[in-house]
Amino acid sequence: MRIIDIRELPVPISRYADPSVPSGGLTTSVVAVITDVNRDGKPIVGYGFASIGRFAQGGLIRERFAPRLLAARDIDLMDDAGTNLDPFRAWKVMMSGEKPGGHGERCVAVGALDMALWDATAKIAQLPLYRLLAHRTAGTEVTSPPVSVYAGGGYYYPTDDVGRLSDEVRRFSDLGYRHAKIKIGGAPLAQDLKRIDAAARLLDGPDHLAVDAIYAYTPTSSIEAADALAPLGLWWFEDICDPLDFETLAAVARCYTAPIAAGEALFSAAEANLLDRHGGLRRDRDILLFDPVHCYGLPGYLQIVEVLEKRGWPRAAFWPHGGHLFCLHVVAALGLGGAEVNPLCFQPFGGYGDNEIISEGVATPSQIPGIGFEARQDLRDLLATLLDG
Repeated sequence: MRIIDIRELPVPISRYADPSVPSGGLTTSVVAVITDVNRDGKPIVGYGFASIGRFAQGGLIRERFAPRLLAARDIDLMDDAGTNLDPFRAWKVMMSGEKPGGHGERCVAVGALDMALWDATAKIAQLPLYRLLAHRTAGTEVTSPPVSVYAGGGYYYPTDDVGRLSDEVRRFSDLGYRHAKIKIGGAPLAQDLKRIDAAARLLDGPDHLAVDAIYAYTPTSSIEAADALAPLGLWWFEDICDPLDFETLAAVARCYTAPIAAGEALFSAAEANLLDRHGGLRRDRDILLFDPVHCYGLPGYLQIVEVLEKRGWPRAAFWPHGGHLFCLHVVAALGLGGAEVNPLCFQPFGGYGDNEIISEGVATPSQIPGIGFEARQDLRDLLATLLDG
């Protein structure tokens, strides 16, 4: 059993559902891992992409990590039975010769390929990914577990910001979401409080609304923002300051009693350990946002879960960043707290299948073998371009 080809394509993605709003130049890498396993006369292909919020990593994928997979011996990629791929072994092949630390963008390049490997492996096993993951990671059988989800988005609009934000949150509600997350920190605090008030009125109150500052606040402005938000009773306050400024994060945690969410821009078990030791987070209420793709893929993410579980964190505290189908499978398989969804932005990767129904803030993974990207017509069309030629 071999990987016979790996293809990568950089594509643009936008924070906005409205194509007339500038995207900010974001890109991501889409990858196809083509195996020598044939079914119905066609090779089984696993698809992945570099999640959301970074940039395409084509150079690293093509020059460093894909060649290692293509040159690997069969025994280094197969499971013990020799009937399927073993993504954990493939991950060791990709990481061969890599030094710890200095993550840069390599963690995302590895994560994109890792996602495609899991997709291919689940397709070969003819199982939806969450069932394969539950069996491979814990030896358990899981059948269609409900997953709590929330709608992510709420970026600033260049005109009529509060009005267009309100329209967006109304659409979240119409789609079945009961919790949502919007952005703050990019405007004066008074303007952000207007955004928060408008969004909370369209949900079931401020305790159904999270806010994401995207690391905008300084040590001083972090405390100012925390003081202003404290009386509101928000669901959580996310990505407050520089992700490695544990001193400021801990200072906020001392004065802000409502939940804090952190970890999205940390990529290793060592960094997760530092966050827990020095970031002041509270195990009884705070949220961990590590992205399974950005953390060197699922093997790296599992290392983070293991480290923090040993330090007393419950799995319910993990709500992976990403907003796409891979995270839904990971949450369902591992029994985590819930998943972000980007139903309107970052298309065609955000959201789930074309016929996916969110009911009262709950989603159920589909039974399609693999991750299920093919359930989205626009995404299916994009993935098909990787196989042209």
